[in-house]
Amino acid sequence: GPRRDCFEGRELSDRACVVVAAHILADRYSVKQLLFSAIIWAAAAVCGRCMAQQPEAAPVLLNVADLDSSIVFDIRYATSDNFVGSRVDGYEEPLCLLSEPAAEALVQAHRELISLGYGLVVFDCYRPQRAADHFVRWARYPREQSTKGAYYPRVEKKRLFKLGYISSRSGHSRASTVDVGLVRFGEDSTGSEMRKIVDMGTPFDFFDPLSHTDADGLKKSQRRHRDLLRDVLSRHRFRNYAKEWWHFTLRNEPYRHRYFDVVVSRQSASERVRDPN
Repeated sequence: GPRRDCFEGRELSDRACVVVAAHILADRYSVKQLLFSAIIWAAAAVCGRCMAQQPEAAPVLLNVADLDSSIVFDIRYATSDNFVGSRVDGYEEPLCLLSEPAAEALVQAHRELISLGYGLVVFDCYRPQRAADHFVRWARYPREQSTKGAYYPRVEKKRLFKLGYISSRSGHSRASTVDVGLVRFGEDSTGSEMRKIVDMGTPFDFFDPLSHTDADGLKKSQRRHRDLLRDVLSRHRFRNYAKEWWHFTLRNEPYRHRYFDVVVSRQSASERVRDPN
């Protein structure tokens, strides 16, 4: 597809970007023709860095609730109930948007869990790049500590970057990563359906070694719940991030090297909804 050339500000194809950049570098440094192939490789690296600077537009996103409304959605970043303490940039509606293969795989995992008496609660799905930018701004303001007790009581805020809890880019912006937990299905005393959040050992987004999926010090029930979540999602092609029990990325994700910045809203979701059965 077209790319914006860093040197001239023009829309160019990937190949044209490399060629133009190579000519500019060769002219700038009076490189002989014999070294031009080497300059091609250098230019490719320059173009790659340039193209990585800007998130891309127009992924195909599905609203997971349109596939299965029995999933519990608790999209924290669309509210003030999160480590930032306010609604996060880019979350216009509390929706779970994902690439088509990730959405369908997540629904299948949820349906397997239902057969075991459990289900999924979803905290986050696709995340715009502007949301990651918001996290970075928050992390660089050390005086704001209002959420420390709930989200990072044992970690200094200034170390959140170094420890990997905050990053300038997130796999969520590739539209195939989810943050999820478990709910237990049952009935209350009146016979009405009840969904109870399952104890996973720490809350979602708890910045602490105890949130590592295989952390020591968990109760047997907490360990069992983490193993169940990881095992079921793994069978549906999701890979767990070892430092966060809730974080899973689809294997062979369709937008592996692309980051998006469209807002989370119904308008951003594709109307091409297909039942994953």
